[in-house]
Amino acid sequence: MLVEKTIRDNKAYVKVNGSLDIINSPIFREELADIDFKELKGFTFDFEKVDYVSSAGLRELLIILKKIKGAFPLKVINVNSIVNDIFIDTQFNQYFEYTLSEEKIDYSHLSFKELLAYKVKNSADKCIFSYAGKKYNWNDLDRYSQIIAEDLSKQGVKKGSHVAICGSNSANWIFTFYAIQKLGGIAQLLNFSLTDDEIIKFSKVGDITHFCYGEMPLVTDEDSFIKTITSDDSPIKNVYSIKNSIDFSQRLNEYENLTGKFENKIEADSPCVMIFTSGSTGVPKGVLLSAYNMLNSSCLIKEAIHITSNDKACLILPLFHIFGLVANLFPNCIADAETIIPDNIKTANIIKVISENKCSIFHSVPTMLLSIINNKEFNTEKLSSLRSTILAGAPVSEAQMTMLSQILPNIHFASSYGLSEMAPISICDYDDTFEHITKTIGKPLSNIQIRIFDKENNKLCPVGTSGEIQVQGNNLMTCYYKAALDDQSIDDEGWLHTGDLGYFDEEGYIHFVGRSKELIIRGGENIVPNEVISAISQEDYIADAKVFGVPDEFWGETVAAALVIKEGFTFDEEKMRETLKARLAKFKIPANFVVYETFPSLPNGKVDSVNLKKDVIQKVLNSKSEK
Repeated sequence: MLVEKTIRDNKAYVKVNGSLDIINSPIFREELADIDFKELKGFTFDFEKVDYVSSAGLRELLIILKKIKGAFPLKVINVNSIVNDIFIDTQFNQYFEYTLSEEKIDYSHLSFKELLAYKVKNSADKCIFSYAGKKYNWNDLDRYSQIIAEDLSKQGVKKGSHVAICGSNSANWIFTFYAIQKLGGIAQLLNFSLTDDEIIKFSKVGDITHFCYGEMPLVTDEDSFIKTITSDDSPIKNVYSIKNSIDFSQRLNEYENLTGKFENKIEADSPCVMIFTSGSTGVPKGVLLSAYNMLNSSCLIKEAIHITSNDKACLILPLFHIFGLVANLFPNCIADAETIIPDNIKTANIIKVISENKCSIFHSVPTMLLSIINNKEFNTEKLSSLRSTILAGAPVSEAQMTMLSQILPNIHFASSYGLSEMAPISICDYDDTFEHITKTIGKPLSNIQIRIFDKENNKLCPVGTSGEIQVQGNNLMTCYYKAALDDQSIDDEGWLHTGDLGYFDEEGYIHFVGRSKELIIRGGENIVPNEVISAISQEDYIADAKVFGVPDEFWGETVAAALVIKEGFTFDEEKMRETLKARLAKFKIPANFVVYETFPSLPNGKVDSVNLKKDVIQKVLNSKSEK
């Protein structure tokens, strides 16, 4: 096939597999003959594999333009330098929009320090992110990070130093990250909503000696905070403020004297980042990662959702989280796409940022996207520029996905799956079906191996049979920092044991069943919470649902459901029970329902399932004692 066609929402995307010349032009025209141009609203050619266009090929493009008749612009992406010269020489560049392909470079084999140096050399003036109304290019990032690197160096930061960054997303956060990379330190990324005691606990896990802090909502007395985290009980000995009130542009005159400093070589596979597993689920573990791990992931995401330098991405995911880094910030950096960071993540402000900047990419957890479309400021037009959204971090029900697809029909939604230890692991295709998006977590990405394993019988599970999801590949972490061998989740064959349950279908898609530790065991019967959630969520008045096991003297555990009901509806428990009889076996139907106005949430937008579960259990036990 000369072309690969995808048509969605009356927009055509055509990848051309070879040169356009007099030999193949009839084939080219024939393979496009089935497209109804009168119904189209957009047309994009991908010339990544086109190394030459002859006069006959140009004529075919002219024919396409005639068919479009100016109803919308023809776009051509990934044009190489030879084809670009042909377009300029023939003045075909006046007929359509096109973007040049970037120089072929394997970003996954660069350290973050080398990535920055490469971008400064090749696209110094390209705007790569904006924050609080200010735009920053690669040159700005290099200069400001150099100034911060000098400050940290004077505090004793050097290769191998453990330096924390703790603060909400900001320009200074990004400058500081690259400053640490220039020095060869390990950037330890902390949740900005941690308490003083939690910061000390995490610092002991990660051996943090230097603490860079930005905006932290729980810090009301800065002097007292600093005194506490640098006490004798803490490994932190130096602090450095990167709060938004500090404007590094006022210090640009210092940069000239700093050029040429910090030229030491940093290898791509040297440990350089530590991300902590959620402290709300137990004792935190430090996930040790390299640039090689993270840029491998970022390259895969860039390709999966077709990020180009023309894209603008609204970043609300916290940068202390793997999803925010490898699905947003770093893929955009690789593609020279602009990342727009809202100064706050209130839903009304997010709508404003996307609308005013015509953002094309917006990744989120499902709860945030649902909150946005329920905001009084929302209308479809304000989000009409969006073309791609990865929903991860929590499952999205079929009913929710149906609603999102109807309200936001131009978006290519994708389900994805990943862990702090390795992300992404799988993702849906860019133009995947509704069924794949709602019922699977996609297919394994390249360079990643996944197996479904029956641990009890020590064998692989056949297609359609669930077992533990085990993974390995180029973006897998090095280890849990300092953890005992028995606590390392990587086995002696290199497989990471995720603790998650799933199965492969005949098409190679992975279906997520649940986490093994979330299984509810009622009288010897195993119940997967997601199955119950799916059955409940089919009712259109359910805004959100979570299911937990509650201790029971007789059964061991019973099922309890926490619900959020849409505005304007009331919950009828008996009616719900009657409805569920047709969808679930009797033992799976919740014994208790607890209704909330909203669920408690973590700073990254996810539901705080740990505290929600505690509250549900307490309410159920209280209810039993009152009877």
